[in-house]
Amino acid sequence: MKLIGLAGWSGAGKTTLLTRLIPCLGRRGVGVSTLKHAHHRFEVDVPGKDSWKHREAGARQVLISSEHRWALMTEHRGAPEPDLRFLLSRLSPVDLVIVEGFKRDTLPKIEVHRAENGRPWLHPEDPQVKAVASDTRPPGNLPWVPLDDAEGIADLVLRFAVDAAAWMG
Repeated sequence: MKLIGLAGWSGAGKTTLLTRLIPCLGRRGVGVSTLKHAHHRFEVDVPGKDSWKHREAGARQVLISSEHRWALMTEHRGAPEPDLRFLLSRLSPVDLVIVEGFKRDTLPKIEVHRAENGRPWLHPEDPQVKAVASDTRPPGNLPWVPLDDAEGIADLVLRFAVDAAAWMG
């Protein structure tokens, strides 16, 4: 299993890029899973449904299943947020895991940058940024692909992805 991160400020286009990269990589025969960090309280369950009621009643984990999918929801219940290594260990084997967010973690990353956001570049301060996908050419000598070039960014993803087991140590 290979691993690469997409890192950038909110509004840079990480999710939009991912939705273009996943089918692009799939056409190349690469199976992809994603792991996304949410910066706020999020809800994957529907308030009022049975599984939501189970969690609200205090269940630490609720596994819900149907003929189409299953999901395991785990409540922290005061425990610290799990780290990236722990979360990655919960995924089933796949060719490539693309991590969205976790910009402060030490995994190899492709920086996603949009000039109109007015946010600073990440790569000058983060040696884990191996390449840049942006609507403008970045400062420095890192490999760069325009943000609208999904095929070129897929090349970067495959070039800089590392073995997940080795990274996890």
